[in-house]
Amino acid sequence: MKHSIWRSGVRVLALLLLVGTAQAEEFDVKAHYQKHEYQIAMRDGVKLFTIVYTPRDTSQRYPFLFKRTPYSVAPYGADRYHAAKDMAPADAFLRDGYILVLQDVRGRYKSEGQWENYRLQRQGKQGIDESTDIYDTIEWLLRKVPGHNGRVGQWGISHDGWMTVMGVIQPHPALKAASPQATTADAFFGDDFHHNGAFIQEILDWVHYMGASSKARGEHAETKTPDPAYGTPWNYEFFLNAGPIDGINAKYFGGVLEKQWDETIQHPDYDEYWQQRNALDPLVNIKVPVLNVLGWFDTFDPYGSMATYKAIEQKNQRNKNTVVAGPWRHGGWRAEDGSSLGPVKFGSATSEYYQNEVVFPFFQRYLKDRGDWAEPEAVMFETGNNAWHRFEQWPPKAAVAQNLYLQQGGGLSLTKPAQTDAAACDEYVSDPAKPVPYTSEISNTVSNTWRIEDQRPMSIRPDVLAYRSEPLAQDVTIAGPIGVELFASTTGTDSDWVVKLIDIHPNDAQELPGYQLPVGMEIMRGRYRNSFSKPEPMKPGEVTPIRFDILDKFHTFKKGHRIGVQVQSSFFPYIDRNPQQFVNIYRAKPEDYVKATQRVCRSASFASHLVLPVLKR
Repeated sequence: MKHSIWRSGVRVLALLLLVGTAQAEEFDVKAHYQKHEYQIAMRDGVKLFTIVYTPRDTSQRYPFLFKRTPYSVAPYGADRYHAAKDMAPADAFLRDGYILVLQDVRGRYKSEGQWENYRLQRQGKQGIDESTDIYDTIEWLLRKVPGHNGRVGQWGISHDGWMTVMGVIQPHPALKAASPQATTADAFFGDDFHHNGAFIQEILDWVHYMGASSKARGEHAETKTPDPAYGTPWNYEFFLNAGPIDGINAKYFGGVLEKQWDETIQHPDYDEYWQQRNALDPLVNIKVPVLNVLGWFDTFDPYGSMATYKAIEQKNQRNKNTVVAGPWRHGGWRAEDGSSLGPVKFGSATSEYYQNEVVFPFFQRYLKDRGDWAEPEAVMFETGNNAWHRFEQWPPKAAVAQNLYLQQGGGLSLTKPAQTDAAACDEYVSDPAKPVPYTSEISNTVSNTWRIEDQRPMSIRPDVLAYRSEPLAQDVTIAGPIGVELFASTTGTDSDWVVKLIDIHPNDAQELPGYQLPVGMEIMRGRYRNSFSKPEPMKPGEVTPIRFDILDKFHTFKKGHRIGVQVQSSFFPYIDRNPQQFVNIYRAKPEDYVKATQRVCRSASFASHLVLPVLKR
């Protein structure tokens, strides 16, 4: 992430949402708004620092647009004004007139109280949680801020999105619309800390930022957080040499990492600790209209917003619930125009379309009774064809499951393999001492574009299996989640299985010749193949079904392109190394890490394949 904000990619995921891109502001905030700062008392007496911008034009009444964040609402001071991009999901909100509210959440920066990541929901009517803080703030705003129309909308990106989800659970009656964007949903399955139980160790930088910045409180709220002491410009090298994960805090960070790190180490499986922090379970009786927003190439949270959308659909028969997805990185729909990501171009300023045609009309409809928002079920950008579509449901009704089988000689076909030989498998050696990198970039930050990075360098590694179809005779469009069904074995007692679905461009293409575009990729930790709560070892040499999903995609493989698949057993250092033995990975010692021979079968009996949601048009 390279917007000259902070050196760390993870810090940028938190802070690009506040600073946006470095460009001249067209809208003069100070000329049109008056800034006020308050300490608002919650029901338990704790005061939360809140900034309120009110329009200088008092000839009409305005709705509130509310964002809460653990990443600081700086700049502080009544005469220090925010840029327009800091304040709303689109500049149009400021031009049209809203009362804009920004709040430091409990225990962060200039707010009082104790910070807790994924604070548990209160039981019954007693106690406090994020939902009560939201409720109490809205109640105060309605009583104390003049010139409002009695309606509130809430929005936020990343952790601010999770705060928005908390707002729709037992909401204040004045909350009329909410837009959680790139939110987390369940930190064990697909957000921030894990993917299907595999630990995202590069969350370390975020945990360090949160721990170090917790010291920047009160009058020191704008103190710069010190850089992590990696001692190398390459994360791959740092994590390879760092030693056991449970010793990193003391060895490199002097114990500054907050309890979230220690609690993660103490809970390697999907036990009660993680289950209580699942934000999907409480999404019942949701009556507030919700606009869920995600990016197809989100570096950190590709899971949460889609999972939130689906949970509301499944648990609430009557709802006003929309999902929006575009070709964006984490927060890219607000930080840049969305016309490209890395070398890949999308044919238009997709972020501008979203801001002007989706999020602004959504809030206008519910907060001002204006505009033509028609409550679409899904507003989705189709990569490959570079076009926006609106659907009556997601995945669309016309998406039909079609199996794509791994074949002998590195082929892919819709035809099931005919070989009956049990030895019809491909194999490779997975060596934890030389894990497959998730990115070719040499950096000690999390790459901003790794989910769209050319996969050709990985395809030639001996520990990566690469398959490709024949050139397509016609376009093939997929819309929905991609199923993975591997039949695989290992000589170890545990193993990771990474599968990538790739769009292979022709070598004579006018743009990006030969480029191998990763449409989607996901990992499954073998020990969790049957249960995330009760892990079990794999039996050495025994062919075992490994089933999981690559998250929802909407992509067209163009005529003349090939469909590609890669299979590997490490994704480093984004995901921690699997020792390939059934041990507690967080406490694994160097001698626990062993080589393993991995076999992926492609016979009639063990036909490894992907399940593509092919859209029939």
